[in-house]
Parts: sequence; structure tokens; C-alpha cells
Amino acid sequence: MPLNCLIVVLFAFISHNLFAQETFSTRLSDVAIELTKQKVVYDPSYFSIPYPNGDVPAGKGVCTDVIIRAYRKLNIDLQRLVHEDMKANFSKYPARWGLKKPDRNIDHRRVPNLMTFFTRHGTSLPLSKKSEDYKPGDIVTWDLSAGVPHIGIVINKKSEDGLRNLIVHNIGAGQEISDCLFQFNITGHYRYEP
Repeated sequence: MPLNCLIVVLFAFISHNLFAQETFSTRLSDVAIELTKQKVVYDPSYFSIPYPNGDVPAGKGVCTDVIIRAYRKLNIDLQRLVHEDMKANFSKYPARWGLKKPDRNIDHRRVPNLMTFFTRHGTSLPLSKKSEDYKPGDIVTWDLSAGVPHIGIVINKKSEDGLRNLIVHNIGAGQEISDCLFQFNITGHYRYEP
């Protein structure tokens, strides 16, 4: 094989692998950042939504809706996936709401249910106080205080001091980017790449 052809083939192989390494987690980080450009009012109301691929009204949402919408931008419907897993394994999910069966309108919008789903179907990572352990595309959950759960996505932007990756979440002011990784008690750290 002539050297020129070998170089072209090698370049194509390396380019393909580099493109493949623009990993799922990188894309998840990018779409999470994109979400922050949309105006969303924090609204924890119960909504009756279509199934599958249902969503609360576009201008409303909570922390879990950031996760759901980011994955949906990558053609992954957490509403359907969580609902199907809960139908088949209801007893494995938290019984905090007094339900006797899954509710496809709300189950995927509850942090403890997403934690259970990501533990069952993704990778549950160790909790750490080291910022380098939290990579873009990782999902982090916190206890805000008194058992109030919260969830966000680690992104590929750094804090002003360059020491931590930032988080996309909705803690009451809409979908935003914050330097809050260690601001609250971390209760979960996940990677979910179907």
C-alpha cells in the first residue's frame, strides 16, 4: 500500500475514533448548557402529560426536568424508561408517595426515582470531595436540607478558579449554570449512557 494511502486510512481511523470520543457525556453536557438559554419558571405542579415523550409545558419545570430534557435532546425518553422499569419492578423504587402503582405523569420527575433508575441501569459512582472525580455528563444528586432532594448535570465549563466543573440545574431560578457541586450534601453520583 502506498504511503499516501496508508496515511489517509490512518487519518480516517484516528478521526473516526476522535469523533466517537466526542462521547455521549460530552454531548449531554452540551445539550444541558443549551437548555439554560430557554426561559423556565420553577413549577413543581403535577401535570397530566402525553406518554411516551411527554413533557410539562415548555416554560415550566423543576430540577428533574433539566435531566429529562437533556436526555430527550439525545433521543432518550426517561419518562418511558422509568415508567417501564417501575411497572416491572415497582417494589424496588422508593415508596415515599403512597402510590400503589406507577404514574407515568410524575414518576420520572422525582429525584429518588431517577436515583433508583440510574443505579439500576447506569453506573453508580463513589461519592467524593475531589472535584476531578465529577466529569462532564455525570449526574449528581444532593440533599438540600431536611431530606429535600435535588439533581443536576455536570458540564464541561469550569468554576472561576478553574477547580470545579459547573452544574446545570433548576433550583428555583430556572435552568441555570452554577458553581454548586460542593455547596450541598452529595447523595448520588451517576453516569447513564444507554
